[in-house]
Amino acid sequence: MTLDEALISVWRQSLIEDANIVELEERRFPVRRTARRRLRQVEFEFQGEHLRGIEQNPDTRSRWAALARAGQKVMQFVSAGRYLANVADGSVTFYRSPGSAGKKSARSS
Repeated sequence: MTLDEALISVWRQSLIEDANIVELEERRFPVRRTARRRLRQVEFEFQGEHLRGIEQNPDTRSRWAALARAGQKVMQFVSAGRYLANVADGSVTFYRSPGSAGKKSARSS
């Protein structure tokens, strides 16, 4: 499984299937709700890296929030305290990747 596939899998299970538990590479991770906004979030590990997926808050002013307000399912992914990527309707956009900081790319499932 690639990182793209893992992020899409977490997005699909937590936002599309509305699962309470995300299964990834034979491991299970609970989907929780944030205290204030009740947004879904899931902390998980992939290839030894700790990641967190957070449902996009539609009430912010970002372009991702605009997509969420329009009805798209958007999840942001954080690694080591920095945004790594997001998945919007099954398409992955990386903000950064190991070895290419600052470069943006889009990938689809």
